[in-house]
Amino acid sequence: MSPSRPDANPNQGRSGSLPAAKPAASKAGLGPAARPAVPAANETGRNAAAKPAPPTVTRTRRVHVRGRQVVRLPEPPRTPPVLARQVRGGVVESRHRGSIVEVTADGSVRRVLGDPDTVVNLRSAVKPFGLVALVESGGVEEFELSDAELATMAGSHSGEDLHVRTLQAVFRRSGVSQQLLGCGAEGAPLDALTAARLARDGEKPGPLRHMCSGQHASMLLLCRIADWPMAEYWRPDHPVQRLYAATVARVFDTMPEMLVTSVDACGVPTYAFPLYEVARAFALLAEPTMVPESDSRAGLAGALTRIRDAMLANPEMVAGNRDRLDTSVMKAVPGRVVSKGGAEGLRGFAILPGPGGGKPAGVAVKIEDGGGFDRASSSVSIETLVQLGVLDSAALRALGRYHRPLALDPRGEVVGETVADFELAPMGELL
Repeated sequence: MSPSRPDANPNQGRSGSLPAAKPAASKAGLGPAARPAVPAANETGRNAAAKPAPPTVTRTRRVHVRGRQVVRLPEPPRTPPVLARQVRGGVVESRHRGSIVEVTADGSVRRVLGDPDTVVNLRSAVKPFGLVALVESGGVEEFELSDAELATMAGSHSGEDLHVRTLQAVFRRSGVSQQLLGCGAEGAPLDALTAARLARDGEKPGPLRHMCSGQHASMLLLCRIADWPMAEYWRPDHPVQRLYAATVARVFDTMPEMLVTSVDACGVPTYAFPLYEVARAFALLAEPTMVPESDSRAGLAGALTRIRDAMLANPEMVAGNRDRLDTSVMKAVPGRVVSKGGAEGLRGFAILPGPGGGKPAGVAVKIEDGGGFDRASSSVSIETLVQLGVLDSAALRALGRYHRPLALDPRGEVVGETVADFELAPMGELL
């Protein structure tokens, strides 16, 4: 994609890694977030308030992807546009800014708002792509993995009993001890009812109830297949992490040595990419066979198709049965969307063609402040799907609690809500 943010790593120069820094040019927003005029020191009161804001100037730039000039994009705003507002009693208490980009399977940008080059850590959004390593290694056949088990490994589960039982069965068949899990148990389980029951019964949740235990289980299975040591499998220099990184690099069409890494909350490496590249990866997940044979990612089609279909068929294993947006979206539009969130306000959607046809696409949403207790991420995610035409009226009603998350007082009365407010216009209308 085009150059990344000014704080990007200057040593990275290939797509899929952090590109070179942008020139410090003046930029205008794509949405209603133009910076208001600041009155001069001697302008006060009504005269200052009445002074009109300067006109918004939209600049455009040509973007190069892997050395090819492919699209003309509006310059991103210096400050990302406001995507959602937290409103209480008619007062806007908080504003959540962010960026959204929709990419087709051939890498073309269909819609964009904000900065598609903002660099994000994948966090848990990497899981469907990293799982390719286990599928390609023959792990499905070796351990007789079901689609439900694959979906749990590709997801961030709530730690409900069905997730625990599913992973326990994997560990029994593989002969791997669940005591080797290195994800910890902090914040587990995510499901409030399960957590309350465990607390009532005096049961301390273990690592198996952690949202990332499925991902960690897949890494331990890879160690079993390759006869690698399982101790400290989470370390970046462990063979399984090198394989995982190489797999992610293939999905994102780059080289392992070009990856920008950090450590996720569960202790394993995670990887940073421009938001455009995240959307492009989810477009690949939407329809892996759309990639031409000349594309280096073509060999991923079989594994990604297996993982995509497993997630579509088992949405409750990707997240959970109660109050998990990823699961709720996939249930609201069966067979149409793979939804996978990551921490800090990131979410990716793999959108398959609908009943009326259309092209598969990938969408990436990033809330700049991390999501505002998930309210902004939820609201903006659903509004994005509405504007893309993915949700009909029935699906939107089913997802209403995510679309406009409510704030309640101690008696259950509504006292505030999160409202998504933006226009995700097609590229042709922005240029």
